[in-house]
Amino acid sequence: MMEQNDHHQRRAADKEFQESLNQLEGILHESLTENEEAQTEEITEDEFDNELTDIDLAAFEDAVADIEQYLEEKAK
Repeated sequence: MMEQNDHHQRRAADKEFQESLNQLEGILHESLTENEEAQTEEITEDEFDNELTDIDLAAFEDAVADIEQYLEEKAK
């Protein structure tokens, strides 16, 4: 019974982790696509850094938290 519960928790954590990775990939892809469309010449490092700050920080933090939780569950 305990093994089944652990297995279920691992599967749920894995699913949540995969969803977070997909969300993060979407955010990064969207950001890169916007950058490519707006970019007509090479940008400076400062301009690149400014573009990175436009990423939805809350969504990024959620994805990182999900990854950390997944890794903690996996380590148990």
